[in-house]
Amino acid sequence: MSIYMPEKNIASQYTCNFAARSAAMGIKEEIMNKINGYTEEEARAFVQYMYAGKRAGRTLSSLFEGYAKKSGRAKGSVRNYYYALLRSTGNREVRKLLRGTDLKAEPVHAFSDEETDAILRKILTEKSKGISVRRAVLNLAGGDDKLMLRYQNKYRNVLSKQPERLQRIREECGIPEEDAGKKRIEREIDGLYNRLASSLREENARLKSEVERLSGENKLLKLQVKNLQS
Repeated sequence: MSIYMPEKNIASQYTCNFAARSAAMGIKEEIMNKINGYTEEEARAFVQYMYAGKRAGRTLSSLFEGYAKKSGRAKGSVRNYYYALLRSTGNREVRKLLRGTDLKAEPVHAFSDEETDAILRKILTEKSKGISVRRAVLNLAGGDDKLMLRYQNKYRNVLSKQPERLQRIREECGIPEEDAGKKRIEREIDGLYNRLASSLREENARLKSEVERLSGENKLLKLQVKNLQS
């Protein structure tokens, strides 16, 4: 005895199955796209680029810069994606992506009081020569972006919460107090740098969007030409 199933029910069942499959695919894609919008294909290429570069002895800073130039992304965005990815190893898809590589997030050790004082001495000494904090921490970190950010954040944290500590180190090193005018100029320079960096990131995003739009139009034109020729 055959059971009659209306076409409407069959279509409804098919739609539900398709929606379920699409949702599953969407979840998988979201796993790889949730960090800075990288597709799974680009994420895999990025991991292989970083792995090959580290095996060749290149520094992380040079790899971030190289991939930024290659992909058209901002260096800071590439760096942030790298560390965010390494912190997501609890995700099955990320573990699969990193399998077979030695890429891993190294534990961050807090600076001791002695290390903090040594860092502050070097930064203050550089500043006394007319060098900005940003340039001072960059020199101190030897071009290591991650270390530079740690030095910069440590200095700003002490400046905000322990100004007396900086004053003590100035006195120990015989470094005179900075005048208000110099501080203002330095703040303005840092502000200008941040505005320029932000503007460049926005312009990069705009250009990327324009390239994607033109690429889509190019594909559409190719399809139209192909249809006319057939």
